[in-house]
Amino acid sequence: MKKVAVSEVKEELSKYLRIAGKEGILITRRGKPAGILIGFQSEDDWFDYLLENNPQFLQRIEAARKSLRAGRGIKLEDTKI
Repeated sequence: MKKVAVSEVKEELSKYLRIAGKEGILITRRGKPAGILIGFQSEDDWFDYLLENNPQFLQRIEAARKSLRAGRGIKLEDTKI
């Protein structure tokens, strides 16, 4: 992860957005972590990020996994598609 001062990011935001599409950027203020800049190379990347960080979606996934562990439901590999 690249580390950059907030003042530098403010001056060249478009440059750092391009870089962030390839690697996260740790933004610092007075040498201490202040935030992270994450870029996306496509709309699919943006959609994936939203799902991976959506608490309701994650709760539904965990509930489905618990259900499968308890013997309820059908595993995907057992379905005929």
